[in-house]
Amino acid sequence: MPEYDRLEIRRAATLAGLPEAEPVVVWHKPDTGPMSALIWAPELHLIDGQWYLYLRPPPTRRDIDGLLFQHRMYALVCSDADPLTGHWQPVRRVHTPLDSFSLDATHFVHQGKNWYLWAQKDPAIPGNSNLYLAELLNPWTLKGTPQMLTRPEYDWECAGFCVNEGPAVIRHGQTLFVTYSASATDENYCLGMLRH
Repeated sequence: MPEYDRLEIRRAATLAGLPEAEPVVVWHKPDTGPMSALIWAPELHLIDGQWYLYLRPPPTRRDIDGLLFQHRMYALVCSDADPLTGHWQPVRRVHTPLDSFSLDATHFVHQGKNWYLWAQKDPAIPGNSNLYLAELLNPWTLKGTPQMLTRPEYDWECAGFCVNEGPAVIRHGQTLFVTYSASATDENYCLGMLRH
């Protein structure tokens, strides 16, 4: 939402029908404290028969360094089959080994396992964010040590800012493709692609 304050779900038979579909607010940010500002980039996933919404609010409006963009990753769980009418349980934090700026998480299944793919800043690596991958124990808990897939190192990934973010997974046959965004979010913003 333009106000960055709530999560809505709409259902339509076609993409063209979404603007006219009735929105259902499934979560609203608190007025103060953690998760009270800038609710970014939600993703809705059906994982093992249950609905999950991944969201990325910052812990506070301003962190200890006075910076606003210090997002962390969270998951909402719906306990019913219909995400529009179901009960959404309280938000759960998705913890990673680094407690740093992280966002744009997505989920996919590969070789019968659930995987979590996201962007995160490692303070020991120059740049704004790298891409990481980990198997999931459950949709909000990582299993094992995350692996870094990419970090911004090419000129086209470092125009304005050194960024790898916004991963998306596409399967074609037995091949997995991962697209991701790179560089500053202006005319320099571009897409990269990995293949496995």
